Amino acid sequence: MKRRQFAAVLGATALPPIGAWPASAEAPSGCGVPMARRDGWAVAAVDGDALVDHDALCRLADRLAVLGDPNVHAVVVARDGKLVFERYFKGADQVPGPMVGLFGPQVKTVAFDADTLHNLKSVSKSVASLVVGIALDRGLIRSVDEPIFNFFPELADLHTPEKDRILLRHVLTMTLGLKWVEAAPATEKDNDESRMHMAADPCRYVVRKATGRPLDEFARTTLFEPLGITDFEWRRVRGDSDAGGGLRLRPRDMAKIGQLVLAGGRSNDQQIVSSAWIEASTTPKIEATDEQLYGYLWWLGRVNAGGRVVRWIGAQGRGGQYIRVVPELDLVVAVTAGYYQDYSVQAFRTQFGVFRDVVRAAMSSRS
Repeated sequence: MKRRQFAAVLGATALPPIGAWPASAEAPSGCGVPMARRDGWAVAAVDGDALVDHDALCRLADRLAVLGDPNVHAVVVARDGKLVFERYFKGADQVPGPMVGLFGPQVKTVAFDADTLHNLKSVSKSVASLVVGIALDRGLIRSVDEPIFNFFPELADLHTPEKDRILLRHVLTMTLGLKWVEAAPATEKDNDESRMHMAADPCRYVVRKATGRPLDEFARTTLFEPLGITDFEWRRVRGDSDAGGGLRLRPRDMAKIGQLVLAGGRSNDQQIVSSAWIEASTTPKIEATDEQLYGYLWWLGRVNAGGRVVRWIGAQGRGGQYIRVVPELDLVVAVTAGYYQDYSVQAFRTQFGVFRDVVRAAMSSRS
């Protein structure tokens, strides 16, 4: 899909505007009310905290449920540091299997709930960025300007003058300048991601080289445990965590990642990632596609909701996975979905439309 066409898709209305839905579609009692769990989240009182238009979010979720299998799996919303809405659906998902690299993932119908881990695809990259930031904060990595070959002395035979100029910052902005083909489905041969996973010796990741531990183990102790994230999976390829797309989290824990970024790297009175790294990684470094910008593995964009334009910071993954943070509204939105190979106009409209309508519900609560 061409850039201009896709931008037009995002500007189109995915769902009828919330205000246009029938007034008789009353939100059922308890619809979307987050459960109080021992996971570190404060839960907003629906009647007492005017943080979002809760009825509008219920109508949004009900609309998704009857659209004819839109394959949205979860919508979790936090505002002012409190969970204000969560809703889970049933849909087709890619689930882990022993032969993923050879035959592609297994696809099964799953009834999602608050305890279901979900494939985050490239949202994993943004989480990896936070872990790299922690390693930098601790002096385990000297600088984003360190040449990438400094981490791989055993790859001396691959040196060229051009490759010697590749820095860690190029990895973090995905601007290495190397040819990479990933447009085809992951089960087809013409896909560099699949070829890398099946290779006998794919290059090890920078975090393991710098810390002496695989990415998932370092992330567990330095990021996930301080955030109270106790259940996750991070797929390994040849012994190393798949930083590009192997992470599985629960949507409530996805929202914790967004809340951490919103709070400048701080959670529960603890500075988990330095505010300097949060600012650096969410500051635009390059122009990306579809009128978006890109930092260090974090996306940046704007959304027009009800005539008001606000900026967002996002982690985005194939299939409709995303964490989006709207600093101006103190808002975090986490969504999972199953559009892994669906690049249709309707799929993109639904994915972005959910986010836009959540922003509208947040705006209208304080209008």
